[in-house]
Amino acid sequence: MTLTPSPAPGARRRLDATDLARVAVFAAIVAVLGLPGGLSVFGSVPITAQTLGVMLAGAILGPWLGALSMAVLLALVAVGLPLLSGGHGGIGAFVGPSAGYLFGWIVGAFVIGIIVHAGRRKPVWWRTFLGMVVGGILVVYAFGVPVQALVTRLPLDATAAMSLVFVPGDLVKAVIATAVVMTLVRAYPRAFRRSWTTTPHAEEAAASATPEPAEPRVP
Repeated sequence: MTLTPSPAPGARRRLDATDLARVAVFAAIVAVLGLPGGLSVFGSVPITAQTLGVMLAGAILGPWLGALSMAVLLALVAVGLPLLSGGHGGIGAFVGPSAGYLFGWIVGAFVIGIIVHAGRRKPVWWRTFLGMVVGGILVVYAFGVPVQALVTRLPLDATAAMSLVFVPGDLVKAVIATAVVMTLVRAYPRAFRRSWTTTPHAEEAAASATPEPAEPRVP
């Protein structure tokens, strides 16, 4: 029997068919979340559920595959597939007011994966929620707001103030995404396809439970 050595900790493994399938699945999830279209707030501002898929992609697939899944989705949009909210697609989506938010999905998914799986540790709720807020909201807004201001020719501060209406809905999505991720961690950790190290608290508990070596007896 031939034994295949396991990869060293921290070594990056090559993409396999399962990785590519997972990338395609999460690209499809984000597309499906856009099918209902946007919910109009105050009569004009649409809020969609697609950023929920971005958050889940980064947290479950990790930084590289999460970013790749968003890049695949946007590539399909660029060739004309109607995968954005409300069935929109085509190259025009990348020159409109929301173009920055779309590119922010790629970076946001990467940042989420970095934070959620920091130090190759198992996701915990506070780090998962932090990743959703930083990567799924702040990073996406950091790309989206300046581009929106540039396209609409509005002042940057005014555009940022207008974008605040999205924050409550995004925080709700961050809570939902965190709950989904923590449920998967407990019920189906294989969904992540990652090997985790123990958390610092677990390491301290293991160290405290290890008996000290007995001193040699002097005859």
